[in-house]
Amino acid sequence: MNQKLIDTLTFCKRIGALKLGFDPVKSALEYGQAKLVLLANDLSFKSRDSVLWICEQDGCPTAELPFTMDEIWFLVGKRSGILAVTDAAFAKKLSQLLQSVDETNRRDPI
Repeated sequence: MNQKLIDTLTFCKRIGALKLGFDPVKSALEYGQAKLVLLANDLSFKSRDSVLWICEQDGCPTAELPFTMDEIWFLVGKRSGILAVTDAAFAKKLSQLLQSVDETNRRDPI
């Protein structure tokens, strides 16, 4: 696990820059508050498709977290597979951290 990613995500929750759940995220997207939408890696296909469609319509970037909904529950105190970051600086930082996690998890064929 990437500790910087965990720390940044939990700090977003503490300062109130994180919306959790489908309806709060949808509302944040409608009001232009969401800067980045994060999805749990075990989110259902139906929920994932719904959120991705809404994000596409609103032009909001999305990323997949390397965490399950239960792990998110442990980190932020609510079981949710859909999260929205409402602070632009933290959204940028989380995007960078997720890209670095993705690059380290990617394996090159031999």
